[in-house]
Parts: sequence; structure tokens; C-alpha cells
Amino acid sequence: MRLSRRGFGLGVAGVAVAGAARAAGPASGSDAGLTAFLDAAFEQELALEPERLSYMGRKTAYDRLTDRTEAGRAARLAWRRKSVAEMKRRFDPARLGDEARVSYDIWALELGRAEEAYRWRDHVYVFDRSGDHTGLPNFMINIHRVDTPADMEAYVARLAAIGPALDVDLDLARRAAAAGVRMPRFSYEQSRTEVKRVTTGAPFDGGPDCALFADAKQKVAALKAAGKIDDAKAAALVAAASQAMTGKMKPAYDRLDAWLAQDMAHASAEPQGAGALPNGQAFYAAMLRQQTTTEMSAEEIHALGLAEVKRIRAEMEALKAKIGFAGTLEEFFVFMRTDDRFYVSNDDAGRAKYLDLARGYLAGMKARLPEFFGRLPKTDLVVKRVEPYREEPGGAAHYSSGAPDGSRPGTFYVHLADTRATPLYEIEGTAYHEGWPGHHLQISLAQEMTGQPVFRTQYNYGAYAEGWGLYVERMAKEEGFYVDPYSDFGRLGREIWRAIRLVVDTGIHAKGWSEAQAFAFYTANSPQPVGKIRSEIRRYFVSPGQACAYKVGMMKILALREEARTALGARYDKRAFHAVVLGAGGLPLPVLEVRVRRWIKTQAA
Repeated sequence: MRLSRRGFGLGVAGVAVAGAARAAGPASGSDAGLTAFLDAAFEQELALEPERLSYMGRKTAYDRLTDRTEAGRAARLAWRRKSVAEMKRRFDPARLGDEARVSYDIWALELGRAEEAYRWRDHVYVFDRSGDHTGLPNFMINIHRVDTPADMEAYVARLAAIGPALDVDLDLARRAAAAGVRMPRFSYEQSRTEVKRVTTGAPFDGGPDCALFADAKQKVAALKAAGKIDDAKAAALVAAASQAMTGKMKPAYDRLDAWLAQDMAHASAEPQGAGALPNGQAFYAAMLRQQTTTEMSAEEIHALGLAEVKRIRAEMEALKAKIGFAGTLEEFFVFMRTDDRFYVSNDDAGRAKYLDLARGYLAGMKARLPEFFGRLPKTDLVVKRVEPYREEPGGAAHYSSGAPDGSRPGTFYVHLADTRATPLYEIEGTAYHEGWPGHHLQISLAQEMTGQPVFRTQYNYGAYAEGWGLYVERMAKEEGFYVDPYSDFGRLGREIWRAIRLVVDTGIHAKGWSEAQAFAFYTANSPQPVGKIRSEIRRYFVSPGQACAYKVGMMKILALREEARTALGARYDKRAFHAVVLGAGGLPLPVLEVRVRRWIKTQAA
């Protein structure tokens, strides 16, 4: 899932909890003043990031991309330092109400995150699977909405700006490589394949339209069909898009591909974790703090993962026996990976069937949502296959948020390049995690939230969002879903997958595990197809710490729920608990903990 476009930074166990845990005091006029200050500051932040404005459905600076240069990065950091300093000068946190104090502390926390992001900017793998070489075409196709001729002219301007943006990225990648920071060789190979996909076809050659040019033509055709432009204007816009792509964009992709081909020889054929990078252990510790929003060490996370794998395996053994399979759990894994009943055909008909099944599960869940939640979002949800130019066999499904104004629905994306890497027994849990009542419900409710500073509707934290997604997979079981025992085993498979991540991610980056070691542990404890396992492990190599957010977040939410049930007894209400967890936007886990405990105390009084 794409949780945030904000980068990474420090943990929050100190600053956020210190503020949120202060003795509750009555709200004062300062609360309204702080909200006004933060809303103005957030507008200043957005003005520095045109792409984020577009994600929010707004068309300000619609012909520009966010400045990726070193000067642009430094300017954004300098602005945040100034903003936080001004907030601290003008507002006394001791005089703020509870929610205002949370806003104050999160805004201050974001400076630490920005400082840390800037410190480690040379450690980021610029052109991994989520790099701009695929991210910018995806942004143009799925985010840049065209409703008017001016919107299409802005689209063309942004096409032309992709080339300079990639050149800036390339300079950063070169600088990182010179400092000894290179992504694994498989990422070079994958990125070159992705570059070829983006730049193959018209207008670059005589083949069928490439995905981006086809999108440009489709958007122009829609303007023409709506009577907003005539034939001559349509032809001119298509020609302008073609010129921007061939004259500005393609040369930058060629430069990128040439560098990837040349530098790949210096990359390790055997992938290595963050620990092998210069000052790699400190970098990985920072990534764990940011992703989990805790101070848990790699050793603690590794131990937690091993304990959870052991617990979930016991549940799997019990369900295997209930199903009636006579062999070992490992043999059952092989059966689940290989039996044809668990896969759709590897063609368009099979892919359509898979998407229809996902939509069916979502419809069944949506009908029952009022039982579990008092407030539901207005934003629509669609299910789509990942676009071919960025699709990979076994890639993880993910969610892209809708626009706050409802102009763009939330999207649940599925990789279906190889349906043998996407088993049917995982569809149900995946649908709940990415759609209803998972990421789509949580993020949409946050974006539609009122009565808080606007930034609170947009900021998010991996452990909170991914923890929620995994929590609702468990909740669905408790509420009577997963009627098919194989689907229920798929749920356990998805949970043990997240526990395996704790072990494998820390194994790779803190203990120096090889790809083979990670693969052996993963396959011994998961029914997932081999292709998906390989894709997952490679994801961990290039995204240190991200995979640890899910299980850590889920276990915190479950622990808080149990705390509430124990304290409140018959007065515990699941809809009220969910309202507390979801009612303040994305939160660092320590801030969520304080919020829930404050609610428990109020309810128990």
C-alpha cells in the first residue's frame, strides 16, 4: 500500500507521548488559534509540493512537479524548521486541549522526521520498484485529472517536466553510488525492464501506443467528446504530448537506462541488507523507528516475529486437522501452493474472475459495516489490475487513496501478471485489508474528518495504517467471515506472512541474512506461492523496515482492544472502540495508545 508520500524519519516514543500524555485541561482560545496556524502552515507545505496538491484533488500548480533538487529539498526542510519554531514561539502546549496538544506534538514530530529524511537521503534506493521512473507515469495516468483544455495543457507541461525530474534523481543515484550505496543487482535489472516498458511503443517507435501516450490520447478524446475542444485543438494537444515525450522525457529515460547498465556491474549479485551500507546499522535503526513509530530494536522485533510464527503455526496445525489433511504442515503448504483449485487461469478471463471475486467479498463486507462502525466514508472504492508497465509477478496488492473531495475514488490494486503467484485463498483477506474495512475505510474517514487541522486528514504512519489493515483481517474472522476453511487458512497465511516479515526483514538488515536464508525461512512457514515469496523477499531488501510495520501495529491495536474490554466489561462497545481508533486520523502508535487509554478512563468513570 502507498501510505504516504512524506518519506521517513524519527520515532515518536518521546516527543509525541510527552505532549499527548499531559494532564487533560480545558480547551482555550489557543486551540482555535493553533488550528488556524496549522492550516495556514499546511497550505505553505502544499505550495512546495505540487504533486501532493494533485493527490488531494486540487489543481493549483497543476503544470508543475515537486522540486527534487538538493536546493528544493533543503528549502522544504528550512521551511519546516521555521514553521515549528514559530509554532513553539506562539503557543504554549500546557494551555491546549487534548486534541490540540496532539496536533501540536505531531507537527513538531514531523520536523524530526524531515531532519532524519534529509540525513539519510543518500541511502535511499532512488530507482527501485517505487522510483519515479514508474511513479511519475503512474501519477500522470491515475492522479492528473483532465476536465478542461487547460488541464490537458498542464498535463503536457508535466510530461515535459518528467525528463528533468529523472535527471535530478539520476544525479542523486550517482552520488549515492559514489558513496557506496547501491541497490541489489536484481533491482538494476528490474528497473531497466520497467524503463523499457514505459518507453516502448508510440510515440517512441512504430508499435502500439505506450501506456502514457494512450492515456494522453484518451484524455484528449474525452475533452473532444464533451465538446470542449475541436478536432484541430485535439490534434494539437496530442502532437504536443508526443513532442514532450520524445523530446524531453525519452532522452532522460535513455540516460537513466545507460547509467543502470553501466553501474549494474558494480552492484552485488548477491543482495545485501542495509547493514552492509556505510553506517548501515544506524540507517536501519532509523527506518525501524519511522516505520513502527516505536523504539523497538531489531533484536526485539526479530524475537517477536519468531514467537508469532510459532503461535500462528499452532493455529494452522489445528485448522489443517479440521480440513482433514493427513500430511505435515509443510506438505500442506506445498498442496496449497500447487493445487489447481486455488488458482484462476493465467489469461484475461482468469484475471477478470479474480477481480470479480474480490469485488464480491468487498460487497459482502460493505453490507455489514454498520454493525462495526458508526461512521462510514463517502469516497467510492474501485478494484483494478496494476498497469502492465509497473506490474510484477507476485507483487503485493496495494491501495491508493481517493481525493478528499470525492473526485477520485480509492483504488485497490492487484498484480495479476502471473495468476499462479496470486492464489484464490488469499483474496478474501486481501480485499478486507486493502478495501473495506481496511485502508480504504481508514484513510477515507481520515480525509473526510472535520474539526481538526487539515494536515491531520492527510498525514499517516505505517504502523498505524498497516496495523489497522491487518487488524481488520482478524476482526473479519471474529465476525463470521472466512466461511471457506481454505480462505480461513489463507487468512492465517497472511498473518504468518506478516510475522515472517519481522524475522526476515531484521534477519536481512541486522543479521546479514542472504536471500537464500530468507527464502528458506519463508517457505518453511508459509503456504504462499514461490513466485510471491521471491517478490516479497526482494521487496524487503530494497525497503528496509517497511515490512515490520504491519504486525507491530496490529498487535498494538489488539492489545489496546483487550485493555478496553478488560477495563470496561459489559460497557465495552466495538463501534465506540473503532471510533476512537479511527477518529483522529493517522497517529503514531504511542499517541494512539494515549488516546485509547484516555477514552477507557472516561468510559469507566
